[in-house]
Amino acid sequence: MNNIINLLNGILWGYIIIALLIISGIYFTFKIKFSNLTQIKEMFSIMFEKKSGNGISPFQAFCVSAGSKVGTGSLAGVAIAISLGGPGSVFWMWVLTLIVGSLSIVENILAQIYKEKKDGTFRGGPAFYMEKAMGKRWMGVAFSILLTMTYGLIFNAVQANTMTIAIENYSGLSRMTSGIIIVILSALVIYGGMQRIAKVSEVIVPLMGVSYLIVAIIIVLKHISIIIPVFELIIMNAFGLKAFGAGTLGTVVMQGVKRGLFSNEAGMGSTPNAGASASASHPVKQGLIQTLGVYVTTLGVCTATAFIILFSGVLGQNLDGIGLTQQAMKSQLGAFGDVFLLICVLLFAYTTIIGNYYYGQTNLEYLNADKGIKIQIFRVLVIAMVFFGAVRESALIWNIADLFMAFMVMFNVYAIFMLRKPAIETLEHYISEKKKGKDPIFTIDVLSDSTGVECWDKNGEIPLED
Repeated sequence: MNNIINLLNGILWGYIIIALLIISGIYFTFKIKFSNLTQIKEMFSIMFEKKSGNGISPFQAFCVSAGSKVGTGSLAGVAIAISLGGPGSVFWMWVLTLIVGSLSIVENILAQIYKEKKDGTFRGGPAFYMEKAMGKRWMGVAFSILLTMTYGLIFNAVQANTMTIAIENYSGLSRMTSGIIIVILSALVIYGGMQRIAKVSEVIVPLMGVSYLIVAIIIVLKHISIIIPVFELIIMNAFGLKAFGAGTLGTVVMQGVKRGLFSNEAGMGSTPNAGASASASHPVKQGLIQTLGVYVTTLGVCTATAFIILFSGVLGQNLDGIGLTQQAMKSQLGAFGDVFLLICVLLFAYTTIIGNYYYGQTNLEYLNADKGIKIQIFRVLVIAMVFFGAVRESALIWNIADLFMAFMVMFNVYAIFMLRKPAIETLEHYISEKKKGKDPIFTIDVLSDSTGVECWDKNGEIPLED
């Protein structure tokens, strides 16, 4: 089975996905007039705006999606990329992130435009805009099934896998025992619903992200004298000018793009599920906030991990994944580094599990799965996959995750390309209003075609109470 999955991954990632992400990312970067780069200041300024209704706040939606992104991909995934593709993989992570920020803006704008109300909350995402705006219910169903399996089941197995390996490396505690503990802690939040997920993420995500970056900055300052040589190593290896192990230029690029996508998720259609749940005065605001999460995870947390590994001198040892990151942190900060990274792994992966669960539930609800038996079965399956990932070897799980990521990208990039017009009209309206010194308010009049729009009218967002 693993051989078949590797073959499919080789075809998809070697010939299709990398080209699709780069070409579509560049295309949308031009179409939105480089807003993914010029609006970074605006992303920060609107982060803590109050919600316009009684849904979850824009910041809470950011934390849910960031919690699902700032997971083991930022710790173990980066180490895998460097060990297989060399330091140059980091460069291609950076490139991908800056380019696909445009995809993130567009997909999250669309999610806000075409969201719907149910049970006192907003919900939406690619499946919703595929049906409402494109009129392709079959496509929305296919994407929902794919996302539910990918995030609710497979990605959660990846997170649990990294958690138990990290615990075993540190303490020797069996993966069976730690897996049971993780299952219990995950169930406590999963059965609490979206509000509990948002509240837990709102506390843990900023705390863990800032703490990790502070420690990384301390390590960088400790090695400030070799920062230029490290950058040179990354750049030289990125273009094949300096070989690393058996990594060819193609391997370097592939590993950088794969692990970068696993970390930031831009273009995959996952973060729009969280973005749509926020109550906002304008779809672009949530699009920008969610895109900030793309930059924080890859340019911030992933880069921090890469520098810690490259400064440590542990590269080339018989380690990969989270074991390499653990050894690197321990070499820099001793026993404190060992304990600190373990805590980061546990918190990063934990928030990812509960965020991934929310994505899966949202798409089950799209499939008209009620709050009864179908959702309960899904919750049991999520918990079962968390335990499965906790005790299985990592190679197969990561390979399956790569395969499902590729399928999601193909579906979602096609959809946002076909729906580029309403997204661009909405973004242009926002920028125009800001230039006039106004706080932009979105109404359906902004769109030349408002087919499929349910939660906005001529006055703006329709409150949930209605």
